[in-house]
This record gives sequence, structure tokens and C-alpha cells, in this order.
Amino acid sequence: MAGPQKLTVSREDRLMVYLSSVLEQNRTSIKKLLKFGAVAVNGRTVRQFDHPLRPGDIVAISTLHAAAASERLEAMGIQLLYEDDDLIVVDKPSGLLTVPSLTNKTDTLIRHLNDFLQQRDRRRAVLAQVVHRIDQETSGLVLFARSLKTNAQLQDNWPSVEKTYWAIVEGQPPQEQGTITSHLVEDDSYQVYSYDEPTPNTRHATTHYRVLQTRDGLSLLEIRLETGRKHQIRVQMATHLGCPVAGDRRYGAKSDPCGRLALHAGRLTLAHPTTGERLTWESPLPRPIARFFPGSRASTQP
Repeated sequence: MAGPQKLTVSREDRLMVYLSSVLEQNRTSIKKLLKFGAVAVNGRTVRQFDHPLRPGDIVAISTLHAAAASERLEAMGIQLLYEDDDLIVVDKPSGLLTVPSLTNKTDTLIRHLNDFLQQRDRRRAVLAQVVHRIDQETSGLVLFARSLKTNAQLQDNWPSVEKTYWAIVEGQPPQEQGTITSHLVEDDSYQVYSYDEPTPNTRHATTHYRVLQTRDGLSLLEIRLETGRKHQIRVQMATHLGCPVAGDRRYGAKSDPCGRLALHAGRLTLAHPTTGERLTWESPLPRPIARFFPGSRASTQP
């Protein structure tokens, strides 16, 4: 798989000086790399010539066309957080479909991600495979596999993947923390209903929640999923707690303080399918949600 050249800094230095020492390019070429965002330090794009480097910093150097492809991806609000030969993790903005629908085949996360991979690598890239999806209105972490084999392995082990969301809900749950176990079914209009007892075609769903903060008739919850059913959090919060997710008119919300569904997929933890290493990715609450609960554990994006 093509990707940026990654180097580990061994001594204190300035970025321009360091790049001049490790690249067989003149200063003009190096300045172009910096100008067009082809250099990242510890995962963040850096354009300042005098950016300080410390021992242990990771400097990633891409080509100019790879940087241009990354710029186009970020312009859509999509952030590539992690990539190796098996996995890709991205941070999806609210309002973007994960996969195509009957009415929208092209403006989707999977389409934009795979376009990026092909543009960046300038060849037929190994395309990303969808492991799971989050709702169009939900923002946050989405996991992709780099092969059908890895995809099948991840989906088979999906219950062991720790999936944590943050949500602002209307009202206050009757308990500070608890577990909701119910059975979900979707009707022909794509509305999901939750029942205490199983019936034909229902799917078991278990959700753990904890109240982080409460103010002005709203509560910030940390929510951990054991299962990952469609609209699981949204319908269970509304049906079993009487606390619909803010902005969720479909499931009875009366307010829209964030101007969007106040639900964010904030953390994923899993065992790497090849190495077995335990990996965790986090995405802080977007500003439209975080501003209601400043200083919470779900910190605000810069």
C-alpha cells in the first residue's frame, strides 16, 4: 500500500532544517511540500518552516498529489485518523451518508474515501470495505477494512468492539446510569420501534448509558453499545428513558439546540485483526454539541 514516508525524529530541530537533512530535495521543493500540506508531525499537518521538533516526533512526508487528495477529503469535513494495511478509521461529519441510499448513490463517505485512495495512490488502490455504518445525521468514527477477509473478521467479532457515543438528550434519565435491553424492529417507512419482549423479526439490542452532566433541561450522556442496530440509541433513549436525542424529530424530540442531531460516535476500541494489539481512537464532540457542556470529558474539537 502506498503511503507517506514516516520518519522518527532523534534530536531537537526545526522542521525545515530537519527536512533538508533527510530529503534529497532543494529548499524550493521542500517549501512546496510544506505550503501544500504534504508534511505532518504526529498526525497533524504542519506548514510552518520553523515548527519545533523533539526526539520521538513522527514526521510523515507525502507527495504533492497525495497532499492535494487529502485536502479535498478534508474540505468535505472528512478526517482520516488512522490507516494501515488492514484498517482505515475516519471521522465523519454530520449530514453525510455512510453508504449509498436509493436516492443518493454518490455523495457518501465510502465513495469519497475510495475516490481519495485512488487519487492519492495514482493506481487502482485497495478500496475500503464498509465494516459498519452510522446514521447520516450522526457524526464521528467509522471503521473500514482493507480486504474482504479483514471485513469478515471484524464483523464476526463486532460484539467485542467497544463502541462509545456521546449524546445530548432532552430531560434527565431517571437513573444516573443504567442498561437498556430491548428488541427492535423496522417498519416499511424505516421507522424503528423498541419492545420489551421479542416478536417475529425483532433484533435484540443492549445499550449502557451514564449521565455526565445535566443543565437547562438537557443531559449529556456517555453511551456504550453492546450491539449496533439501526437507530438503536435514538429509539431506546426516547422509548425507554423518555429522553429523546436533542434534534431528533423522528423520535419525538421537541428541541433542536445544536441545529443537528446531538449524537456523536466518539470512541472505538478493538483488537487489531492481524497483530492483536488493542487500539483506541477518539473523536471529541463537535463544537455545536460541546458548547452546551464545556469542560466535559467529551472535549471540544479545536
